[in-house]
This record gives sequence, structure tokens and C-alpha cells, in this order.
Amino acid sequence: MASSMTGTAPLNGTTLRVEPFDSPVGRLQLIARGDALAGLYFPDRIPARVAARVTDRAATPRETAVLDAVRRQLDEYFAGRRLSFDLALDPIGTTFQQCVWTALLDIPFGETVSYAAIARGVGRAAAIRAVGAANGANPVSIIVPCHRVIGSNGRLTGYGGGLGVKEWLLAHERRVRDTRG
Repeated sequence: MASSMTGTAPLNGTTLRVEPFDSPVGRLQLIARGDALAGLYFPDRIPARVAARVTDRAATPRETAVLDAVRRQLDEYFAGRRLSFDLALDPIGTTFQQCVWTALLDIPFGETVSYAAIARGVGRAAAIRAVGAANGANPVSIIVPCHRVIGSNGRLTGYGGGLGVKEWLLAHERRVRDTRG
């Protein structure tokens, strides 16, 4: 089973639980909202509206379960033993952003697609810049694979963790894919 997005209501009154995760691409911040993953950010990329909802309270059992699952699956991904994630996702975004993020989940491991292809895939062929903006606002990096989106000319474009991290993730996935045959 692949990850799925619930697309629940906005943050109104919601508190979020954040925990760090050390990875080969640096420290990441995992954010749980109930029993789903609401965010996976590079530390300096958490939006103020999300950071304002982060709580210091102890994690609930549901939050602990989702964060444990995320850590386990990320460890497997970075070790080359996981090609897809099986997590409940609850990223906060507009209807259009949710549509783009759902389309990103369909990009095969170790492959890339262009922003234009995503725009066509969501039925908005002329909305390439809007797709780029939605891609850049992806709150669940790596798991919702925005790093797999490249320019129509085949060049790498921006990434929240930096182009070096994007290059590392793509090389990692190609290496894992190629060794699996």
C-alpha cells in the first residue's frame, strides 16, 4: 500500500508534535498531526503558521505511533531497502496543492518528471508555474517526492534542502533501483 493523503481541515486550533530525525541528508523535522504525518521539513523551512502550532507537550500514543513508523520507513529508504512509503499523510495546503502533491506520489522511485508533465497530469497544462509553486510548498519532503521533479530541459531546479540534497536523493534512488535490477 502506498502513502495516502487525507487532506483534512486547516490548522484551526490544532497542535502539532515535532521531533527531529537525523538522516544522511541532514537533520529533518517530522511533524505529526493526530495519526498522520503533516510535515517533513528541513529545519529552516518550517512555515511560521506551522511552527506556531508546534507543542512541547508529550506525544500522544497516536502521534508516537506515526512518528515511529516514519522513522522506521525513512531508515529503510536511506538504507536502500524501501522504494515507497506506506504512511497516512495529512499535509496542510490548498486544494490545488493537494492535487499536485498527490500527483507527486505517482512518480516512480528513481525516475524524474518535468513540471510541465505534472501540470498536464493534473489537468492544468498551462499552470506550470503554479505546479512549481505547489511543488516548492510541499510540506512532506522525500516521502512526497518533490525532489523527482525537474525542469523540461532536464536540469535540476530548486529544492528546499538545496540542490546538493536533491542531487544526492536522485543519485541514491538511481543507485538503489539499478542494484535491484
